Amino acid sequence: MENETRNKKGNRFLSTLAAGVIGSVLTLGVVANTNFIPPKAQVEKPATENVASPNIVQTSANNELSLADMVEQSSAAIVGVVNYKSGGNRFAQGQDGQSVASGTGSGVIYNADKNYAYIVTNNHVIEGAEKIEVSLESGETTTAQLVGSDALSDLAVLKIDAKYAKSTLEFGDSDTLRAGDSVVAIGNPLGLDFSGTVTQGIVSAIDRSIAVKTSAGEWELNVIQTDAAINPGNSGGALLNLQGQVIGINSLKVSESGVEGLGFAIPSNEVVPLIKDMKENGHVERPYIGVGLANLNQVPGQYVQNLPTSVEGGVMVVTVDPESAAGIAGLQEEDIITAINGTDLKNSTELRKFLYSELNVGDKAAFTVYRGAEMITIDVTLTGSPSISK
Repeated sequence: MENETRNKKGNRFLSTLAAGVIGSVLTLGVVANTNFIPPKAQVEKPATENVASPNIVQTSANNELSLADMVEQSSAAIVGVVNYKSGGNRFAQGQDGQSVASGTGSGVIYNADKNYAYIVTNNHVIEGAEKIEVSLESGETTTAQLVGSDALSDLAVLKIDAKYAKSTLEFGDSDTLRAGDSVVAIGNPLGLDFSGTVTQGIVSAIDRSIAVKTSAGEWELNVIQTDAAINPGNSGGALLNLQGQVIGINSLKVSESGVEGLGFAIPSNEVVPLIKDMKENGHVERPYIGVGLANLNQVPGQYVQNLPTSVEGGVMVVTVDPESAAGIAGLQEEDIITAINGTDLKNSTELRKFLYSELNVGDKAAFTVYRGAEMITIDVTLTGSPSISK
């Protein structure tokens, strides 16, 4: 009877964990700008001296693209992206019964052929949309089709009729960036009323890692940090170098009281292969094992009491798809995964990072697993799946 009661409680616990495997979508807050505005400074005429006239060399604006010229040429490829949802009740719908706008963001036209123009934006801008509308610099609007999306990388690709694409932007090499390089952000902060807003700043760091919660689970985004102003609505817009090349897709900012100048963009060298996958396949092809996971700090002590004290981290399997790679290989509920191919894993984020960064579809990976007090090795042949996996 006692074992039966414990098993029932255990099943309820695993069911609860399984229900909580999917994380929340990215959310961005708005921080009020309360910067003090100083009084107008006094301007004095410069003192004059009797000195010899210097040699004056005329410079031509045609020698180099000015910042204003670059912005003017680039802005035509920056679009507004509007996410329409019903909200699940009739009061959230328009008078004609159609969905209403639930959020806005930005996007970048990066490619066009004779039929379609392709736009990259953030996944969290369009996630859950019943309809996606794109607003062009000209003021025209058109409905966009979702080509593909990826929650973990927070990227999505849309397409519109090619006739709306007046220009496209090319990607630059984000690996050449250095802290201190000048950058420009173009997007639609706080909605389309401020469309085409331009802000300038510098690259603050090139290799930040930011923990985020997505609808596909917890993840760590590798991002460029900049002090160019990035606000809600800028998401999905372009971070440009002074040559007008896209070196990042603006994604998020730190929105805490008293914090300014902490914006983040996904590096172009990570964007390009991912959106290529989405354009060709509709999703990012990643290795898939087919399990739901819980970090050990979420698991009651009774489930880990037999785990050796030398084990410093790992993840518990709370669900297994019997037809997946994990199910076929023999992974079971309550197994605790502590390493893959000899690399120790402290939590589910590290497991995903290793799986997606170090392994490919078709690889065979050795999982170190504790089943009770016994350590075993299970070889799993990785299969492919859509980017939002179990």
